[in-house]
Amino acid sequence: MTGPTTESVPTGAVPTGLVSGPDGRPRCPWGLSAPDYVAYHDEEWGRPLRGVLPMFERLSLEGFQSGLSWLVILRKRESFRRAFAGFDPERVAAFDDADRARLLADAGIVRNRAKIEATCQNARAVLALDVPLDELLWSFAPGPDRPRPRTLADVPAVTAESTAMAKELKRRGFRFVGPTTCYALMQAAGLVNDHLEGCVAG
Repeated sequence: MTGPTTESVPTGAVPTGLVSGPDGRPRCPWGLSAPDYVAYHDEEWGRPLRGVLPMFERLSLEGFQSGLSWLVILRKRESFRRAFAGFDPERVAAFDDADRARLLADAGIVRNRAKIEATCQNARAVLALDVPLDELLWSFAPGPDRPRPRTLADVPAVTAESTAMAKELKRRGFRFVGPTTCYALMQAAGLVNDHLEGCVAG
């Protein structure tokens, strides 16, 4: 979800290496930078995710996050789920002008016309795939020998795999799926493990 990477953690605002939480266990520094992040860091971010609906949700939310803090999206996630019918691609693909007007008037989500249109288009693209969405996305996961980062400075914003994923998704009709957005998805959905080496959640 860009999930929390060096892109979304202000330089100098937090340490770049592991920090101890209230329980004394070491965590990635961004995981303690806001109360909302603790459970997300410990229980969700970087955990392998499977299933078309969960992956479509993550892909959609990463698109909405573009240009914003992930914290904004995380705090609005339940509202997004209600607004987008639980991110069921079949239901979202059927959204009409009335639905788009409803979404643009919904203060509980990010009211960006281009991102709303992209989510509806991406739902249609999901339905047109010849393989399940999660299977397609996982095909871009790097090998298991990829080293864990030691500090936030070692965490990339873009990789060869995320660039290839973005290219393939665009070829298949997806929008708001640039290489940075795709890498954030890879981090959030566990295609890569970017918890710092020694992190309790890694």
